[in-house]
Amino acid sequence: MRRSNIVVGIIFILLGGLLILNNFDILDINVGSIIAKFWPSLFMLLPGIAMHSSFFSGSNRDVGILVPAGILTVMGVVFQISVIFNAFDVMWPGIIASVAVGLFELYYFGERDKALLIPVCIIGGLSLIFFSTYSLNRIFGGRLKDLFLPVVLIVIGALVMLKAKLGRKNY
Repeated sequence: MRRSNIVVGIIFILLGGLLILNNFDILDINVGSIIAKFWPSLFMLLPGIAMHSSFFSGSNRDVGILVPAGILTVMGVVFQISVIFNAFDVMWPGIIASVAVGLFELYYFGERDKALLIPVCIIGGLSLIFFSTYSLNRIFGGRLKDLFLPVVLIVIGALVMLKAKLGRKNY
């Protein structure tokens, strides 16, 4: 018997036992609230980890499985954090990043086709920009727009001064 079958069997036996204890009022488990809180882990994170496991264990050596595996794993983490901490307004760029992670896994563990790095960098860069913008906006209490123009002007001024200093030659 394969080891994965044993693990799956044990999980089902434990779940069944817990449901029996709950039905006879020995334990007070609200299954609905557990599923409502942990649905990303059940329906995205676990399948993503299972796909990764099948690739890295050698049972499925098709590198294409890593794209949905990466997407599901990252989206599972993003949605789970969002559900637990009510942080979807900050975490949503992780959905975009999940595609970049899946494609990067295809590049890294596949034939290393450099053309895959173009969408990885574009999608990953956009995700990073959105994540940093929305994170900083939350940190500064929605006043990031009040900081944007002054910071841009300061950076431009510093660059102009640096260019002038580097342009001068000391003889």
